[in-house]
Amino acid sequence: MQVSDKNLKNNTASLKNLKGFDEKNPPEPKLIDSCVHCGFCLATCPSYRVLGKEMDSPRGRIYLMDAINEGEIALNEATAEHFDSCLGCLACVTTCPSGVQYDKLISATRPQVERNYPRSLPDKLFRQLIFSLFPYPNRLRFLLVPLLIYQKLGLPKVVQSTGLLERISPRLAAMESILPEVTLKSFQDNLPTIIKPKGEKRYRVGVILGCVQRLFFSPVNEATVRVLTANGCEVVIPKSQGCCAALPEHQGQSEQAKALARQMIDSFADTNVDAIIINAAGCGHTLKEYGHMLKDDPEYCEKAKEFASKVKDAQEFLATVGLTAKLSAITEKPLNLVYQDACHLLHGQKISVQPRQLLRQIPGVKLREPIDAALCCGSAGVYNMLQPDVADELGKQKVQNLLNTGADLITSANPGCTLQITKHLKLQGKEISVMHPMELLDYSIRGVKLEV
Repeated sequence: MQVSDKNLKNNTASLKNLKGFDEKNPPEPKLIDSCVHCGFCLATCPSYRVLGKEMDSPRGRIYLMDAINEGEIALNEATAEHFDSCLGCLACVTTCPSGVQYDKLISATRPQVERNYPRSLPDKLFRQLIFSLFPYPNRLRFLLVPLLIYQKLGLPKVVQSTGLLERISPRLAAMESILPEVTLKSFQDNLPTIIKPKGEKRYRVGVILGCVQRLFFSPVNEATVRVLTANGCEVVIPKSQGCCAALPEHQGQSEQAKALARQMIDSFADTNVDAIIINAAGCGHTLKEYGHMLKDDPEYCEKAKEFASKVKDAQEFLATVGLTAKLSAITEKPLNLVYQDACHLLHGQKISVQPRQLLRQIPGVKLREPIDAALCCGSAGVYNMLQPDVADELGKQKVQNLLNTGADLITSANPGCTLQITKHLKLQGKEISVMHPMELLDYSIRGVKLEV
């Protein structure tokens, strides 16, 4: 009996010494217990679909969270890899019949992993490169000239055909493969602080430019502003705005994300806008979560709630207030169009009907619906750079589903999705344009014709 008691004490001590979550906002046991492990999430989880492992599903990750909370297993390489494999697409939240708040659970777990799991040096350096660069547009600007030269010399084809970078670092190869095209517009910053509406003023709205969006997809921002002003909106664009914090927030870099959120809130203080408009799905989801992100900040918690209450996706806003500008056909013949649901619009913000309502108002547009529309394309912020194998399989499936609709044009409301889809269209040898819905509305309002 004494031996048994001694073994029990040793086992208890060893469990207490397991490296697990710290006391700073671990996944809530109450939220964990709401999962009844029914398995409905398995069919909709993209990582489970590709990897086929229980622990790479929402249900499996919730098992792990619970076991780490209870001190039964450690937060180590064997467990952290399953949290890292999650794309954060939130399809499971939409599917779950029990209303499990997996979004809250994974957003609490990611910072725990970053604080308490010692990553390998290469992994740490690559992540540091991403989070020191992408959320800061002014730093990204320094890369525009080298990238322009790199692309104009035709080096991407050389690098990709040799496969050398893939052998050196699959992650760097993945980053190189989705590089957006650098154009002269990438160097421009010509949107004024205040743009007057066309005709009678209906609303005063703020516009968030984004990071990658403002440099590599500036035509989308310009189109968004033109559509808003054409529909009676006075547009305000604070020059002090920075990153929305989506990229660091989705990967557990919570302190960096909070600092960026505070800066964004401050930049729109005293602008007296009726709504704050964002045209990128991933950014919009994070902006609407500011109240949750800064709930423990006594100075910013109320400011964050007020800010988040004003955030509207561009399509969500326009569908609600209604279009007043006249729309015309954008092609000479009927346009077969497929709309690609970005995960953080569909699952994160529950926006799917509004974009389709707007697009159907363009004369001559015929919307096609893809099978498996809710499946993530594999972009998921920076996931396609951190987990390239899984991302590539998902990108391949997504593009095939879009192509199977027979559409002449693909439209997507998120820059990451656009880059991922464009990459896999090229890999399949297909020359189909991917455009933002705001660009199509802008063309329709201005009477510009597309060639498809």
